Amino acid sequence: MQRRLFIAATASTPLWLSACASQSLEGYAQERPVLDLARYFNGVVDAHGIFQDRSGQIVRRFTVVMDCRWEGDQGVLDEAFTYSDGSTQRRVWRLTRHADGRYTGRADDVVGTAEGRTVGNAFRWQYTLALPVDGRVIEVQFDDWMYLIDERVMLNRATMRKFGVTLGEVTLSFTRRSP
Repeated sequence: MQRRLFIAATASTPLWLSACASQSLEGYAQERPVLDLARYFNGVVDAHGIFQDRSGQIVRRFTVVMDCRWEGDQGVLDEAFTYSDGSTQRRVWRLTRHADGRYTGRADDVVGTAEGRTVGNAFRWQYTLALPVDGRVIEVQFDDWMYLIDERVMLNRATMRKFGVTLGEVTLSFTRRSP
């Protein structure tokens, strides 16, 4: 009986340790292809996504058509969302590329300035979003991680939190249209 308990405790240790760990952007430095946001988000990009609540239940599905363009270090990402219930939304990001892979951005429903950085094939993007919920607006924090898979496909996983409590996750698949 003691041996069985020891094996069970040892087997659960990696799960416990992984729950305390968080990923590092620098861990993607050697990953290829290297993500250049101005190159990837230039032209039309289609996205398909879901929002899952904290229990994992999918509560919203959506598509996005993004019209993207850059002039030097200034970019505009014009996002047109269509949700599975037929509702629509538009968000226009205005991005600035800085040295060392850093980016800042603004949009009408973003509180303050979004900040992010690319390393290797990954991009981490953090911001506060003013989100309409049941007739009022709440501010939630987003922690986006994007991973370039190849020249056309990028995956995005974002965690949404309020007061440090996870409310849900957004998962997106981006696909660049052929020129």
